[in-house]
Amino acid sequence: VNVYVKLFTNSPFLVCVDLALSQERIIDPNYLWIGPDGRNLQGQRYVNLTETGKLMVMGFTVSMSGAYTCTLSHKVIETTTQEETEMVEAYKFMVYAYREADHAYQVSVRFSTRSCRQKINSLFIEVLKKTLNSTISHLTCHIMESSYKCHSIRTPKNGLQYELFVNFLVNPFAPGWEEVCHKLPYDCEDVTNSRVRQAAERIGKFFHQLRQVLKQEFHTVPTIQYVDNSFSMTPIDSCRPGFGKNHHTHQNCASCCVVCGPGTYSPNNEVTCRTCARPQARMYGAKSCY
Repeated sequence: VNVYVKLFTNSPFLVCVDLALSQERIIDPNYLWIGPDGRNLQGQRYVNLTETGKLMVMGFTVSMSGAYTCTLSHKVIETTTQEETEMVEAYKFMVYAYREADHAYQVSVRFSTRSCRQKINSLFIEVLKKTLNSTISHLTCHIMESSYKCHSIRTPKNGLQYELFVNFLVNPFAPGWEEVCHKLPYDCEDVTNSRVRQAAERIGKFFHQLRQVLKQEFHTVPTIQYVDNSFSMTPIDSCRPGFGKNHHTHQNCASCCVVCGPGTYSPNNEVTCRTCARPQARMYGAKSCY
């Protein structure tokens, strides 16, 4: 059974019994839980082990990932002869640490301009970038990878027109984001994702109101104008180093960033764990093969 535990939280209770046996009376049950490091979990400070054989792993960390096995020994007593038979059942759980994916937002927007050759185009993009950054700076988010291209477009009604195709990334890791995280007791991807979602919503609102603002600010028609309904926004996921997504291996946690398993690693913020050429990485959550 695959079990997924969010980093720094408690695991659900793992039950040392199968469905059929859970419906029966179990005589003299004895439970032995062994962790990924091969140690008996009885008496370990980071586990909650109940009398009925249920196991909870508390404050789950990357190194706690792996195989948890439980051996249940119990007696079966023959009704007529009272003969006792010792039975042994074994159950295995693969338990993985996971994190929520970090979100960023890819934004594309278009502006009409008088010519692709005028210098004001690049100046306008710089001003736009500064304006957007000031709009979202209090959320410790910023604009990254901003770029634009100017294209000439022939339309049936208006003849030849020129448009700026602008693209940029709304990123939640502006300078100061780590200080915000350090104020939190645990990992901060939930708060980070909330901040960048707010930033993306603010930028969407900005472009929604922009045409009206441009009309009010300029008494004459401005050289560069926002193209109505050209704003689009796409969420982009990334995983922290040592984590990745795998839709085949982890179908029940497909949107999660699951800890990279032994023999795999992730050195950066991609969404996939790479396979080591030689299986040096024997631990979970490796950021390199060595």
